[in-house]
Amino acid sequence: MYQSVTRNIEVTVRPEYLADRSSPATSEYFWAYTIEITNRGTETVQLRTRHWRITDALGRQQEVKGAGVVGEEPILKAGQSFEYTSGVPLPTPSGFMTGTYGMESESGEHFDIEIPTFSLDCSFDQHTIN
Repeated sequence: MYQSVTRNIEVTVRPEYLADRSSPATSEYFWAYTIEITNRGTETVQLRTRHWRITDALGRQQEVKGAGVVGEEPILKAGQSFEYTSGVPLPTPSGFMTGTYGMESESGEHFDIEIPTFSLDCSFDQHTIN
């Protein structure tokens, strides 16, 4: 589990390698990640955008930007949480993800919160490659 807190908003990430959706023979590796966002502050906030930086084991980076998460822009009142699961493919058996969520406070202020950097590592038995 990976965790970060920005402006009293906690982001927790639980990645999981999905062997049944992966194909190491064709360099296709797939992970699911579950994210919980908890408003530990006193002001209502809304998640408006996401910005991901995904890096594979060879250092190749991909950026993903967009509105909301999984088609939603959740509103979190004080003490509320929102959880979702998404997925990511990589051409290598490991990598990492990091990023930010763009938030908006009820007073109209826009600010970013950190998504903790988390590791993507598969646990299959690797064969020796010659």
